[in-house]
Amino acid sequence: MRALTLIAALALGSSPVPAPATVVVEPAPAMPLQQDEVMALPPGLREEVWRRVVAPDRSPDRRLQRLVDFVFGDEGLQLQYDGTMTRTVAEVHRDRRGNCLSFALLFVALAREAGLEAQVQEVGEVLAWYQDQGVIYNSGHVNTGVRTGGQWRVVEVDSNIIATRDRPRGIDDRRAMAHFHNNRGVERMAAGDLAAARALLQAAMAAAPGFVPAWNNYGVLLTREGDWHGAERAYLRALATDPGHTATLSNLVTLYERNADPRRVVYARKLDRIRKSDPFHQFRLALQCENEGDFDCAINRYRRAIRLQSGQHQFHFGLARAYLLHGDLARAQRELDRALALGDTDPVRDTYRRKLEHLQRWREQASSQARH
Repeated sequence: MRALTLIAALALGSSPVPAPATVVVEPAPAMPLQQDEVMALPPGLREEVWRRVVAPDRSPDRRLQRLVDFVFGDEGLQLQYDGTMTRTVAEVHRDRRGNCLSFALLFVALAREAGLEAQVQEVGEVLAWYQDQGVIYNSGHVNTGVRTGGQWRVVEVDSNIIATRDRPRGIDDRRAMAHFHNNRGVERMAAGDLAAARALLQAAMAAAPGFVPAWNNYGVLLTREGDWHGAERAYLRALATDPGHTATLSNLVTLYERNADPRRVVYARKLDRIRKSDPFHQFRLALQCENEGDFDCAINRYRRAIRLQSGQHQFHFGLARAYLLHGDLARAQRELDRALALGDTDPVRDTYRRKLEHLQRWREQASSQARH
């Protein structure tokens, strides 16, 4: 669909929209908000949606296209990605920025106002690259699904996502609110406001009792407060829902190590088994080896990641880079060819084509020099 192509182009190819001259960011409220407070549209925004998205015609596909243009276009809201805090819909509109969850909530609220069926979607674990921090994160992610023409269309905002583990899965509004409260709880914890963090994380668990990240983060909070037994119960509650949740397993192992609890051995072995079969973990280890100049290690880790999860063009590109740095130009070209074949957007494929052409010229020059 054209709207989705437009989103991909905005995410991968265009320059950031300039920020407003001044943006006053108020601290997030310490206590949990109700869903209608989180999702409320400012009156002026509601009127603009009706004028620019709803009024022109009744076609759901064209309404979705106009909504994408309104949210992301140069003549619309000109929103920017900002992962520093989780905002309500009104706060995103006020600040013209938000993280992936805030964007998803905004787009869902606007789509529903335009008469479209919309939902927040969990993507599961993703690899995300944040250039300003120079770090690749393995974290949970959400985007937006809008139903038109009998099928769900994905609206993605975060251009930092480089690989996803699972297909998007729609969630109900209560679980979306669990995400919201959990995010704000973590933010308040980072700010040192543990009382507010407790209230927000408890609100997340109340909204969706099976929401594992909130139980894990609640365990972290209790650990900071010195409540070892409470933290253990929170971690075990999370693992009862998702036995393979690596963040929780890692936190539980650390807790048991701190208290010299022999059960750490059992959970450490389980964590190690999961990580060995986790392509994202192997990818991060490959990057670490590469940064340390150990290209044999990087090659082995990239190849293991590919065996565990085929079809990720980023894995093949990483392997091509490791082969190149190792001096194996033929294998580097082979992996670049595979990355190009697997590329999922035009900008990504164009990038691989340029790198492949450069590598081919390099090989030809090296071959010519060797003959002379």
